Amino acid sequence: MLKAPTGFQENFLWGGAIAANQAEGAWNVNGKGPSIADVEMLPEKYARTYIWGYRHTREEVLAALKDETNYYPRRTAIDFYHHYKEDLALMKEMGFRCFRTSFSWTRIFPNGDEKEPNEEGLKFYDDLIAEITGNGMEPVMTVSHYEMPLHLSLEYGGFSSRKVADCFVRYCQVLFDRYHDKVKYWILINQINYLDIFGAPFGQFASLGMIYGYTQKDTYQAVHNQFVACASATKYAHENFPEIQIGVMLGDDTRYPATCKPEDVFAATQHNQMKLYFFSDVLLRGEYPGYALRYFSDRRIELNVMEEELKLLKENTADFLSYSYYYTYTKAAGPETKEMGGNPYLEKTPWGWSIDPLGFRNSLNQYWDRYQVPIFISENGLGALDQVEEGKIHDDYRIGYLRSHIAAMKEAVKDGVKIFGYTSWGPIDLISASQGEMSKRYGFIYVDLDDRGQGSGRRLRKDSFYWYQKVIATNGKEL
Repeated sequence: MLKAPTGFQENFLWGGAIAANQAEGAWNVNGKGPSIADVEMLPEKYARTYIWGYRHTREEVLAALKDETNYYPRRTAIDFYHHYKEDLALMKEMGFRCFRTSFSWTRIFPNGDEKEPNEEGLKFYDDLIAEITGNGMEPVMTVSHYEMPLHLSLEYGGFSSRKVADCFVRYCQVLFDRYHDKVKYWILINQINYLDIFGAPFGQFASLGMIYGYTQKDTYQAVHNQFVACASATKYAHENFPEIQIGVMLGDDTRYPATCKPEDVFAATQHNQMKLYFFSDVLLRGEYPGYALRYFSDRRIELNVMEEELKLLKENTADFLSYSYYYTYTKAAGPETKEMGGNPYLEKTPWGWSIDPLGFRNSLNQYWDRYQVPIFISENGLGALDQVEEGKIHDDYRIGYLRSHIAAMKEAVKDGVKIFGYTSWGPIDLISASQGEMSKRYGFIYVDLDDRGQGSGRRLRKDSFYWYQKVIATNGKEL
């Protein structure tokens, strides 16, 4: 008998997601080395503007490491390193069934190219993962979330060097060996497609290192090296620990055509191909798609690709698709300007991100139709300016945003999309990735720190805390 799904599966993984560089702090504790995140300071004039694209010279970076005057928000963050037990207890109170976080690469390999890991760093993650599972949550672990060792970026140019790809594979192997019986779900590289889209600190630092004048060829060679590194790590995991699942993660950047003019429709198609599907096509389907080969040919981009690497990609694809969803934009034919991309039919957040829950359902259907692999939503949330009033935070706007997006996800489940988990970003206030702010708050839990790291650090439950608690308790029936 044919029957459509009516709601989320019984063992659906509800939870929340953070990243080590935006939460842990303790940037130089117990042998941790400096990462690319540790040299990003809060700009003097940043109010709701982006710091993506800020570039550093080698001299500026080395000076930043010695700088004790300016504020580097990721060095202290919300001090999750020392507060994870109380923070996870709050997650348990909400009823979390899973918790996503990342390893900090430089806690484990301070420079990145060592032969042996830092045992003190591994011991922290021993304790953290034990605390996650002890609170009844499934750990979902990201191996690299914008935390490349600074040494690998400065000395080798990031993933533009195959040596760095080899270092990443060794890093993965250490983690798989140690945690394969504790962690089932793994995401190798956070938002792998964003390494091409954005500049420093994420693209230029993470994929290419701190170099000026890099070309599209340099960028896509770094992306290829990441593909090979992911396939190598997946091969090792599948051969040695078949019980674990490896995911590829995108940062969704779906574009609608700006109009129904055919040129705009095709411009949106090409954007979605090269900014989204290219990355997941390679890592889930195992080969370079024709549209990417055409893109490279038209631009005379010749990558250094070996036949054994193509074979490796074909034989070692990921097990599930994971992605973050926050917004949609539009795409018109022709050169882009800063004014393009807006959608007059959608409201926007204070940071200019369009609010599009139906776009969430659309993206889920598109990905499922394309790949037919299980989907895990690794990030979704609203950054907002919260106010504390007599010890309370009344964030109905956040509840409204999440309610509409979870409802859209539920409709996608009814459409037949196989979704096995959802982690909101972030369940606790943390440092903003794009601005370095604390005032851009996402959490169900308020952290009493300002944009300069001043405050008590006290944790407070927002109204959304109790709302999400009910959502989980009813498995998404009550929104």
